[in-house]
Amino acid sequence: MRAGLDGLETPSPIIGLLPGIYQEDHFTERFTAGFDAVLAPVLSTLDCLDAYVDPALAPDDFLPWLAGWVGVVLAEDWPVERQRALLRAIVPLYRMRGTAEGLRAEVELYSGGHVEIEETGAAGWSPSPGGAPPGTPGFRVTVRVQVADPSVVSRTGLEAVVAAALPAHVVATVHVVAAATSDDAMPHPEEAW
Repeated sequence: MRAGLDGLETPSPIIGLLPGIYQEDHFTERFTAGFDAVLAPVLSTLDCLDAYVDPALAPDDFLPWLAGWVGVVLAEDWPVERQRALLRAIVPLYRMRGTAEGLRAEVELYSGGHVEIEETGAAGWSPSPGGAPPGTPGFRVTVRVQVADPSVVSRTGLEAVVAAALPAHVVATVHVVAAATSDDAMPHPEEAW
């Protein structure tokens, strides 16, 4: 990029780091100027490294790599603002990872919809000695996602998010359904009577 701008000064020329006797030599000045053009982008990147790891400031093409640092795969069809919002929110969510609330929050981030979690976890006991505990055996989680348009949510991507957030022994089922509109919630006048 710097090569495309003629006459751009190097912010920290190497000649200034050499002893005074070398700074007066024109050959050394021209020789080190070649290194200045090569090293300037590296030094600029190192000077701005904190901006690269901040989701709000990182360059757009750096976001997938930044997401890899926190174990997230970004959908390529998402707008950049949504990718940045996910990266800002995902690290605090990892504190709740492995819980139903953490799973709900993570799936809401990915889908943008309302999420309901039904799980078979917790402890079971029987009121009578030797009796079977209530519920179904095994560990299952059902994730129901309500979105305005289910066709825009990648079911495969959503299943991958759920699988990554759950322990390996838990079986998950994911349902993506259309959210009820306000017309669906309101009874028709004939039904009200």
